[in-house]
Amino acid sequence: MADPETAPPGIDPTKPSISRVYDYFLGGKDNFAIDREVAEMVLKVAPDAPEAGAANREFLGRVIRYLAGECGIRQFLDIGSGLPTRGNVHEIAQAVAPDARVVYVDNDPIVLAHGRAMLATNDSTTVINADLREPGSILDDAGVRALIDFSQPVGLLLFAILHHIKDEEDPAGLAAVLKDALPSGSYLALSHFHNPGPALPEVAAQALSAEKLFNEHLGTGRWRTRDEILAYFDGFTLVEPGLVPLPEWRPSEDDWAQPGITYHTFTGGVARKP
Repeated sequence: MADPETAPPGIDPTKPSISRVYDYFLGGKDNFAIDREVAEMVLKVAPDAPEAGAANREFLGRVIRYLAGECGIRQFLDIGSGLPTRGNVHEIAQAVAPDARVVYVDNDPIVLAHGRAMLATNDSTTVINADLREPGSILDDAGVRALIDFSQPVGLLLFAILHHIKDEEDPAGLAAVLKDALPSGSYLALSHFHNPGPALPEVAAQALSAEKLFNEHLGTGRWRTRDEILAYFDGFTLVEPGLVPLPEWRPSEDDWAQPGITYHTFTGGVARKP
């Protein structure tokens, strides 16, 4: 586990981080006691939360293999990338297409430190410090422009990030700025916390409890409706099977995450810009 005495500059080990809580769920070691404390609170509300985290990573892997393989995408912009773990975007994409280029975007100091160390010898991949709430700064960043050619199709990845943007910060509008910068033939892939409402009352109750916990301890967290999540894809064409619980998106026989209640509170999809 991360040692508070050796926390990188700019990191307060007494305040929990969403990236480090996710890291704990995925079995990582880059987390502090406060992150584990919050994670254990989440587990009381959603005991299968680690399964949901694993399902998100497996979904990401399937999406990248689909985009790099079947769709021929050679450049990826991964916003809110989180801490490096098994099966990172550049590893998956470059295993399929060695010439694939990847830019990771995050504003968590520990994510940036680990990412830069991991990518020190990879000229086709970089990590930049930027915030989704300022999409223009991402699009104009020199590191992004060095690797991403916006005249060619791009894979825009928004995995587990939009649900941490508050309603008043207009997450759909932020996504639209990024989508508008993409040329025809680009793809948007995202995953998002989901509240199914009255159709699944037990799941909806868990979603509300988890949302309350996230907003009290991690700053933000919104379990949105299906229609709210679908709105992110406006102007794009969803590819089959559409917006579905993560394990249902083109499942692989190698997947190991088993669905529980949280199965219904984490959805994702992929869409193409016509």
